[in-house]
Amino acid sequence: MMDNKDLEAEIHPLKNEDRTSQENLGNRTEKEDPCKSLPPQSQLSRCRTVAFFLSLFICLFVVFVVSFIIPCPDRPVSQQMWRINYDTAVTYDFLAMKDINRDRIQDILFLYKNANSSNNFNLSCADEGFSSPCTFAAAVSGANGSLLWERPVAQDVTVMQCTGPQQRASGALSACVLVGGPGSVIAVDPFTGETLWSHPGSLGRNVSILSLLLGVPDVNNDGLPDLLVLTREEKEVNGYVYSGSTGSQVGRKGSLGTDGEGGSLLHVTRTGAHYLLFPCAHSLCGWSMKSLFEEMTGKESLLKKDPLWERAINATTHRVSSPSSGAIRYQMHVPGRAGNDLLLVGSEACVLLDGQDLAPRWTLGNTQVFRKPVLGHYKPDTLSVVIENGTGINRQILLLDLSTGVILWHQPLPGFPGGPPSANLPTADHRSAFFFWGLPEGVGANQTETRNTPHSLYMFHPTLPSILLELANISTNIVAFEAILFEPSRHAAYVLLTGPESPAEPGLVSVTKHKVRDHIPDSRVVHLGQDRADSDQAIRDRFSRLRYQSEA
Repeated sequence: MMDNKDLEAEIHPLKNEDRTSQENLGNRTEKEDPCKSLPPQSQLSRCRTVAFFLSLFICLFVVFVVSFIIPCPDRPVSQQMWRINYDTAVTYDFLAMKDINRDRIQDILFLYKNANSSNNFNLSCADEGFSSPCTFAAAVSGANGSLLWERPVAQDVTVMQCTGPQQRASGALSACVLVGGPGSVIAVDPFTGETLWSHPGSLGRNVSILSLLLGVPDVNNDGLPDLLVLTREEKEVNGYVYSGSTGSQVGRKGSLGTDGEGGSLLHVTRTGAHYLLFPCAHSLCGWSMKSLFEEMTGKESLLKKDPLWERAINATTHRVSSPSSGAIRYQMHVPGRAGNDLLLVGSEACVLLDGQDLAPRWTLGNTQVFRKPVLGHYKPDTLSVVIENGTGINRQILLLDLSTGVILWHQPLPGFPGGPPSANLPTADHRSAFFFWGLPEGVGANQTETRNTPHSLYMFHPTLPSILLELANISTNIVAFEAILFEPSRHAAYVLLTGPESPAEPGLVSVTKHKVRDHIPDSRVVHLGQDRADSDQAIRDRFSRLRYQSEA
């Protein structure tokens, strides 16, 4: 007969096994410590585990401190639209963009002449030795239009340009150089408005300023590029070189020996030779910078000459042998296969020349182009050029493939004399959004010569080739216009500088910033063809979803 223990084991076998295991474990525990029996490898593994979790805890603690305890720097609040006004003033065709207050948002520099001195009553023309009215330079915040600095810079201004940062042994320098009256050359610090240097009356009183060329090769070996001013005195073109660091004139006046017009260009050949190009006598003229510097200074220059270009330039007339395009209106650099090529816009044709051998790549004939072309991207990562062909009601917008000259897109868009130029902003799909000014629908040809003619800003993107978006309709006189990304890869906007048409009649001068996306909901969709697959609202939504990116 079974005793009680055997009977319980038979009825609950698992319970019995569990009890046996616990008894055995207890017996072993009393006899030996399992930790002491672990091999050295197991002890090392346990130390590594402890170290891992300790490191993880430290990392999480640092993230917590940085994210929640240490406050992040405040991001500047950028207003969608702002405007600043100057009463009884005139302005100039000059806008420059630069991050002046270091808030990572582009700021705006402009010029104006105010009969009542500046809006800042602490400043007057007399403070800088000028009679009233004089020309003020001003910098305003791109975020909200607040004044960063403002000061008198010249009695009057003929031309003004700003350089990017230029490296020298003591650091990076930036400057805005202006030619003022009578014949003064002045450099201004764009970050403070302070005058870096000034040379009054160095050009003489009876000269016409053709162009101001910044960044010419360093002539006086002071470590900074210099600047060249081209003037016309009677029927002769002369050049003056000024030191980029001190503004002092380098050498004497250089005569280019021919009649000429504005729009000079400094071209560097693929052999590293520098040549000055400018329109002259219904053609294109060129000078070797080496020869020009040696004539001015009387010393040998280390610059090079290019044998191919020396043969292409007539030694007597200095005309460049190139395909006929008529009188040169504009010349500009465009990226080529191995360096910059030359795009010549003439009264008869537009010609793209190879930047080394001056061979024509393509020609667009029978053109009447009075506006400097604009580069952009119609196809992804493929450069195209915007050409405004014709004027008034006969104006057409042409988008050409830059490498072949093939017309990719064209559209009649009546314009008006003196209207703002076209512009573009790069989009994230490696194309460009283009902006064109034109007459609103229903405005006739007889209205284009009157003051305060209404004009519209149109937006175009290559993914919608049969659509224009009319963003704005403006009746005031537009002096300057820029489309810009105020912040890298975001905040696409445009800036308008408006003011009186005549400098002799002061009036209201305004600087206005508009964010592009804010105009889209109320924009008018202009259908260029019969294809209307999408509703107007769907089209606006597609434009609103466009993303922009900064060019490298």
